[in-house]
Amino acid sequence: MIRPEIEERVWAFIAETGKRHGMNVIKTGGTENHVHALIDIPKTMSVSETMKGLKGGSSNGINKAEIINGHFGWQDGYGAFTVRASSAGDVLDYITNQREHHRTMTFEEEYVKFLKRHEVEFDEKYLWD
Repeated sequence: MIRPEIEERVWAFIAETGKRHGMNVIKTGGTENHVHALIDIPKTMSVSETMKGLKGGSSNGINKAEIINGHFGWQDGYGAFTVRASSAGDVLDYITNQREHHRTMTFEEEYVKFLKRHEVEFDEKYLWD
């Protein structure tokens, strides 16, 4: 649903929503079927609070602005990972180059590879809607 011609507006809604909730959304990017965001969250905010605020607030803004035909909503789940400050530059590059990056590997393939590389236990039947 996040077509190239509207993606910058979607990323802006995410950043604005984060700011309203006391977060610093450093970078947002993705493709039609997924979003990555590098976010600095307050120490007092849980990951689940962060995602609830970002997803709810941004989808509300996207729907009010009517930038997508029909009703927009994020999927139920999310993946969240911590990043060392020394790795932030690599993460920024990764987020910036999503469209180019996923020409050689789908998001789904990459996500499963990432989970396996970091020895995260998962059942693939629960990963995708």
